[in-house]
Amino acid sequence: MTSKRTRDRLINRLVDQGVSDARVLEVIGNTPRHLFLDEALSHRAYEDTALPIGHGQTLSQPYIVARMTETLIGAAGQLNRVLEVGTGSGYQTSILAQLVPEVWSVERIKPLQDKARERLRLLGIKNVSLKYADGTFGWPEPAQFDGILSTAAPRSIPQSLLDQLAPNGVLVIPVGAEAQTLTLVIREGDTDNFIEQKLEEVKFVPLLSGLS
Repeated sequence: MTSKRTRDRLINRLVDQGVSDARVLEVIGNTPRHLFLDEALSHRAYEDTALPIGHGQTLSQPYIVARMTETLIGAAGQLNRVLEVGTGSGYQTSILAQLVPEVWSVERIKPLQDKARERLRLLGIKNVSLKYADGTFGWPEPAQFDGILSTAAPRSIPQSLLDQLAPNGVLVIPVGAEAQTLTLVIREGDTDNFIEQKLEEVKFVPLLSGLS
């Protein structure tokens, strides 16, 4: 289940699908994805598929995790501080935390956040700040973020997330209701101009307001 051959097979599949950032591939290859699933599903951890984690949420498909992470890193000039909207299982959080100095992650479902916190602790990841809050508001208290990554899809991009992008900051987010498109948004300097680029069709859980 966790053999090097099993993980290498997943990485080879990601490469075949166009993922090329060596740093992203290495981190995904070295991160124990089975730890982010309930034991009953852990044998499927290294399949390239999304898997349920309870509370109507999913552990994202490895390809999507790799694609979003690679896009964020590739489009940003520098990434010191990254906001993740939707901690979920903590898997995407752990991938980001191994690639950028600071990760700030918001989750609206308390039991998921509690599990994610414990998993990050077990992995010795210490550069993540977690907040139990409504992700549609982002995390206004810190300074602006060099990058923002959302693991849930709003119908339209929340203005609060655009406002929290630092000059030249990058947002990677799925957008839409029934039909969703992975979208890259780049802030032009410190202006209120934002460049949008549609990347590919995706399927994510909706970005909901409120707490659970």
